[in-house]
Amino acid sequence: MNTCGITPSKSQDSTSRVDVFKRVTRATGKAIGDFNMIQEGDRILVAVSGGKDSWVLLHVLLELKKKAPVDFDLFALNIDQGYAGFRQDQIEKHLVALKVPFEMADFNIASIVEEKSKNAVPCSLCSRLRRGALYGYAEKHRCNKIALGHHMDDFIETLLLNQFFSGRTASMAPVLKADDETNTVIRPLVYVRESDIVEYASEVEVPIVCCQCPLACGQDVTLDHKRRKVKDLLGDLEREIPQIKNSLLSSLGNVTPSHMLDKNLWNF
Repeated sequence: MNTCGITPSKSQDSTSRVDVFKRVTRATGKAIGDFNMIQEGDRILVAVSGGKDSWVLLHVLLELKKKAPVDFDLFALNIDQGYAGFRQDQIEKHLVALKVPFEMADFNIASIVEEKSKNAVPCSLCSRLRRGALYGYAEKHRCNKIALGHHMDDFIETLLLNQFFSGRTASMAPVLKADDETNTVIRPLVYVRESDIVEYASEVEVPIVCCQCPLACGQDVTLDHKRRKVKDLLGDLEREIPQIKNSLLSSLGNVTPSHMLDKNLWNF
């Protein structure tokens, strides 16, 4: 998930502005309904990294909360991961403006990753550390669910990455119960295209603040080359097959087990 950068100029077309708001809000609402992500009385921790995806997620959930048929609470969390130059103050300023309860936390993931992953790509370890931190803060603030900003493109890219490089058919879960049976992770933007997120973020003028990790912020182009390759490939294919992303996402919900090669699905 590219959480930083990508900030196009703001659209001057009010119709376009309304259209992208409707598309993103409707797609998010549909995902929440399809996967029963939010129920009455939920208290949801929204992980706000400072990137476009998490900002749009928070904005849309705040809008949906105003007209949702169920009552739920939102709590925003930002974690300073210990990378030099991180502008946590800009994130805090916008959270104050949104009038959403929040915490600005510190967890020096950078030093742990540097020590433990000297000769390996650190993404997996970093992800586990961040997830563990989110679980801890969710418990601290009595949140029973954690909302993450992964979008349609993330789901599709993860599917292809697993197929191309790991030999398995798997993507992300829209709803995932943690091993501790306490926390539930939800991904309400599963039906939202990254291009719409870029446009939405530009229209609401969120402060795009990168965590300053060399990989996440694109300073080291060698670390995440597989995901970049898949993203570029999808871009090339989409120019020839405009509906390819919709088709790939739909395939994740339209599986025919009898036509798969997984021996665990068969009664030999």
